[in-house]
Amino acid sequence: MIIFFICLTILILSYKFYSPFVEKQAGIDPTAATPQTRFSEGIDYVPIHPVRAFLIQFLNIAGVGPIFGPILGALYGPIALVWIVLGNVLGGAVHDFFSGVMSIKEDGKSLPEIAGKYYNVVFKGFMLVFTAMLLFFVGVVFITSPAGLLSNLDVFKDTFLANNTFWVLAILGYYLLATLLPIDKIITRLYPL
Repeated sequence: MIIFFICLTILILSYKFYSPFVEKQAGIDPTAATPQTRFSEGIDYVPIHPVRAFLIQFLNIAGVGPIFGPILGALYGPIALVWIVLGNVLGGAVHDFFSGVMSIKEDGKSLPEIAGKYYNVVFKGFMLVFTAMLLFFVGVVFITSPAGLLSNLDVFKDTFLANNTFWVLAILGYYLLATLLPIDKIITRLYPL
């Protein structure tokens, strides 16, 4: 239990002292209009309520972490929790924050587009391939992990919903629709659920 309170203290202190430092390094202008405001066209740049935006970002950050975190804790002991928290504070949170800041400062562009602007077309191509590989690997984890969990639920026992393949295809179908349709058709309506 003491490890839990150490981790909670690390998170609180990081929020109080480290996050303002990181924000200052980013040089954020709180009065600047965001790309979703400047380029609002009802497809990809869509204003959404701040609570919904928070939920979407929270789910993107958390992902399957609440599933794998306890597994790592069971495998490596309670000290793994401290390493997970420190990794999130120093690595994950800063990475996600600066990725968002760069995108906002570059009119909502993705990392490969930003790399192409500041380096060259070859590096942009490298970043496109690298990003596609990472998205593939993350997609596999974010499809197979929830599918495995859903197919093993007792409420679905002895039904077609206990089939792992069904859930893989259902989640893959959702991902494809969420990727191809405008953001306000699926992601802003269903994603926080």
